[in-house]
Amino acid sequence: MGEQRNTDQVVVVGAGLAGAQCVRALRGGGLQGRIVLLGDEPHAPYDRPPLSKDVLLGKADATTLDIDYEQLGVELVTGRRATGLEPGVLHTDAGELPYGSLVIATGAAPVALPGADRAHLLRTVDDALALRALLQPGARIVLVGAGWIGAETATVARALGCEVTVVEAGPAPVPGALPAEVGGAMTAWYREAGVDLRRDARVASVGPHEVVLADGTRLAADEVVVGIGVRPATGWLAGSGVELDGAGAVLVDERLRTSLPGVLAAGDCVSYPSARWGGRLSVQHWDHALQSGAAAAASLLGLGTPYDPVPYFWSEQFGRMVQYAGRHGEGDDLLWRGAPGDPTWTVLWTRGGRLRALLTVDRPRDLTQGRRLLERGAVLDPALAADPAVQLKAALAG
Repeated sequence: MGEQRNTDQVVVVGAGLAGAQCVRALRGGGLQGRIVLLGDEPHAPYDRPPLSKDVLLGKADATTLDIDYEQLGVELVTGRRATGLEPGVLHTDAGELPYGSLVIATGAAPVALPGADRAHLLRTVDDALALRALLQPGARIVLVGAGWIGAETATVARALGCEVTVVEAGPAPVPGALPAEVGGAMTAWYREAGVDLRRDARVASVGPHEVVLADGTRLAADEVVVGIGVRPATGWLAGSGVELDGAGAVLVDERLRTSLPGVLAAGDCVSYPSARWGGRLSVQHWDHALQSGAAAAASLLGLGTPYDPVPYFWSEQFGRMVQYAGRHGEGDDLLWRGAPGDPTWTVLWTRGGRLRALLTVDRPRDLTQGRRLLERGAVLDPALAADPAVQLKAALAG
């Protein structure tokens, strides 16, 4: 990975949380040179998690981050899109912008459903405001994808009086992130909320007023919302010399440096090496954007330590707070604390007794203690850990 630090002019491409955190940390770390923060949306950087919650519900119209860029001495340039990169020069749709150092923080873009031009995506504040206007009582909403965004959107749509059907190609909710036995424990939540969850169902086509499934089932639909994942927004880096992985994520080293000297990357668009988890990770969650943006700034300033946090995210759905920390993988042992039908429960993943990850449902103490145990690489006693009456911090082996 290229090592070069010229901080006379730093350009941060991508005005999301990672980019905003990066420029704030650069100034906080004492950087005196010019800083430009460039984003393709017309808005100042804002928080995305509330889009599928408070903004859709009508409790908020904007989630702008509380940062005074003028006071920081940061030039915020909105509505300007990066189109290419070469050493020392960023190409945009409004001309060239020279840089001494550059941070790529362009995030990820939602995956569209082929042939579903009328379907809505939920990624930007404008997306959320447009969808909110359509979530009227009695509206027939079909959501494609029972992932985190799908569940949160279904929750809001039901709260607003819509008739909601969720179509999921996998055998259970969140198939890309959780094993079927864990995701399966969430299926009852949809039923209790009055949501029609169709599992093992694939979309064949989307018409003006319906969604047709592969088995011929026709679902009436006033509006269709697609939440089937995201991909790194890195197409503009083609031919730049910045190395990408097969999924399009920017390959960085432990200091978030890319293969191009003087160029770093942070947030949803990166793949970083993790000694803690024994491989590369690509994470598309709020906590990672927050931490990696600051870590890229520290790296640029010649400060900080290798970037290797315990991944964490949360989801509010169907009246429940779901939280996850760590990283589970094939071959890990699965351990339940409580039963799937209980009001609250936790799932632990261990390997050789060592805690690797946990998912909690309305058990904040488990989450807090579990994160600390993950940081320490703690080894658990399975019998104690499986007892929800025993605090996790007291379930250590030996």
